[in-house]
Amino acid sequence: MAHDRVEAVERALTLLDVFTEDDDELTLAELAEKTGYYKSTILRLSRSLERFGYLTRQPAGDFRLGPALWRLGSLYRRGFDLGEYVRPVLRRLRDETGETASFYIRDGDVRVCLYRQNSNREIRHHLDEGARLSLEHGAAGKVLVAFSGKDGPGLEQVRAMGHAVSMGERDNDVAALAVPVRKPDGMLRGALALSGLITRFDQDFQDRGIAVLKREARELEENLKGI
Repeated sequence: MAHDRVEAVERALTLLDVFTEDDDELTLAELAEKTGYYKSTILRLSRSLERFGYLTRQPAGDFRLGPALWRLGSLYRRGFDLGEYVRPVLRRLRDETGETASFYIRDGDVRVCLYRQNSNREIRHHLDEGARLSLEHGAAGKVLVAFSGKDGPGLEQVRAMGHAVSMGERDNDVAALAVPVRKPDGMLRGALALSGLITRFDQDFQDRGIAVLKREARELEENLKGI
């Protein structure tokens, strides 16, 4: 009902709501244009939102969504947890290839290892779930950038091939393969990846690993259609 509305709360939520995947960092002027609010109003609202972690301000003055939304999103996600679908895929990838299998998502300018199944080999590429890595290096980073519609050196080739390969880019001893996992509307959901010692990732393994990744990605996309 109209008399139950709290105008300040609605304004704060409107401020958060204008951020999108394409506009994940906005200037004060852009926020004013998108919300129709005065800059003074935005600054007043932003101070409270920053205090509780819902908004952050970059050194240059631009605004980004804050970590509190990630925490709340994680709580919400438990009701729609992808883990029950993704983890069996990662186990199959690990068992079939012998290498570490991961599922990454993009969070702004970094990638997050959402789910991970480490190899059973004594010498392996080990990483913990929740680890945050650069998008600039690594096969999964290339996939997350390329299939987010961004342009740049080599990204068109990644889109054309449908996969990315990394040979010692982030770590001289580590290689990785990655493919996109997409939603029914074509939007990117995440990246499925294999990683391990570079000496084991010869051309034969790359060809086999990419084929296995693409097969599992298609099946995962099918299973996640309604989510």
